[in-house]
Amino acid sequence: MRTMHSLAWLAALGSLSVTGGAMAAQWNLATPYGDASFHTQNTKQFAEDVAETTDGDLSINVHSGGSLIAHSEIKPSVRRGTVQAGEVFLSSLSNESPIYEVDTLPGLANGYEDAYDLWQASKPIITQMFAEEGLMPLYAVPWPAQGIYTDFELTDASQFEGLRVRAPNINTQRFVENLGGLPTETEEADIPTAFSTGRVDAMITSVSTGNSMSAWDYVSHYSDANLWLPKNIVFVNKRDFDRLDDATQQAVLDAAAEAERRGWQASREDSAESAKALEAHGVSISQPNASLAEDLKAAGDSLFEDWQARAGEQAKTLIERYRKRQAAE
Repeated sequence: MRTMHSLAWLAALGSLSVTGGAMAAQWNLATPYGDASFHTQNTKQFAEDVAETTDGDLSINVHSGGSLIAHSEIKPSVRRGTVQAGEVFLSSLSNESPIYEVDTLPGLANGYEDAYDLWQASKPIITQMFAEEGLMPLYAVPWPAQGIYTDFELTDASQFEGLRVRAPNINTQRFVENLGGLPTETEEADIPTAFSTGRVDAMITSVSTGNSMSAWDYVSHYSDANLWLPKNIVFVNKRDFDRLDDATQQAVLDAAAEAERRGWQASREDSAESAKALEAHGVSISQPNASLAEDLKAAGDSLFEDWQARAGEQAKTLIERYRKRQAAE
């Protein structure tokens, strides 16, 4: 369906329409990520799976690259029912609750297995929090581990002093501040402009974002610090979900479960492919030396202690559940 300028029209058109004499549901799903992102490709495949499984009884129109709604407005728009579904960077919701920051705590999850355990441990709490706003999570998929892009070889934490670092969420901002840097909030699509205009000197993000944004045009080094694996979350307005018949609801849930499985695998694959692409374009990839790793850990430990104090009992429950999952494996 063609993108409308009026969100009110989209809300009206994206509910029920008559198709071939039957009532067919149409949803609009807003995502801030471009078509080249594996997240968007996965979300579009989710929409295709739903349409195929339901024989067109539910069609989901994916509006990528922030073309319909700005990132910060996606969750409020889905909550209001302006659009039926959305995708956001989970930790971008940290102003609502510290719980949304959990997957951006350095050192808590150091790989995909840990990150999956952390998602399973946090999912019940996040699902409940979304439900209180009339929303329902469908699936979550991680980005590859976050590292540090610079136009010089990063060997010492003192190099952060006065460095303007792109930080897309509150924990990254605090992390940069703990290291003496100056955090700058910049959306993914604005990264090239931020570097070219001097608003940003460095950035903390994944090899995937670095590849899709052609990071080699403005940086020369990537420190593979494996800081954290943040997630995107795809969710729906619960009222719109409840309007579907039982079979269509199940089709959505089944497609969501497959999208989560497929997305986690795609993230792994994209991590490896993006790292190769960066190196092929001249970006030097290295591991932090022992001294830098120690300073990064100290900055992360301080962040974790602060988070626990702010998040309270929910944080304690979440971390206990996470540690039990890890101990059982």
